[in-house]
Amino acid sequence: MNKPPEHKAVLLEAQYLPNVQYFSKLVQIPSLVLEAHENYQKGSYRNRCHIAGANGLMRLSIPLRKGKNEQLSIQKTEISYDEPWTSQHWHSIRSAYGNAPYFPYYQDEIEALFQDRPKYLFDWNKSLLQLIIDLLQLPVEISLSEDFAKAVPDDTLDLRGHIHPKSHRQRVDRNFQPVPYPQLFEERHGFLPNLSILDLLFCAGPQAILHLEESYKPGE
Repeated sequence: MNKPPEHKAVLLEAQYLPNVQYFSKLVQIPSLVLEAHENYQKGSYRNRCHIAGANGLMRLSIPLRKGKNEQLSIQKTEISYDEPWTSQHWHSIRSAYGNAPYFPYYQDEIEALFQDRPKYLFDWNKSLLQLIIDLLQLPVEISLSEDFAKAVPDDTLDLRGHIHPKSHRQRVDRNFQPVPYPQLFEERHGFLPNLSILDLLFCAGPQAILHLEESYKPGE
């Protein structure tokens, strides 16, 4: 494993079932600092993720309570339950990955979280993130930022805003190169890169970490 020796921690947003790019940082840097003092940003991965279904790319979006969420602290951004989105999301995940080779090994623990009704988006994302880290058996410790800082210590890699669903908003990441792995509907749609970590977890299982390591390009 090629670990950047100068970085002891990585600073990232709390995203909903983050993608492969997000987790490729966590196999290199063992300490994750979640930005806990930002404001919610619309159109980001904070309340959406992408998976691969029979009909191609699928977006799962968490509905939020109506209001000016972009002016709210991320820790005060509330989830809406006007629609049964937790059961709908889990149904979509199960439909997409029910035949994946490693789905049976992980489904119970993940499904259990989808039976909860968390009030705040930040808490929900953090719970899911911790579970996926545990399932991958990554030696990563999660902590929260103490305040919103424009500048961070030299030993912390600040990647806030680097991982974004809109290509024109995402910054160039020269240390990430998606590595193909077998996907369920690849013959129909081709390889779909950088989906939610669920896709890699269910399709590759224990080999997921190897793919994450291979997707890191050091020294660039």
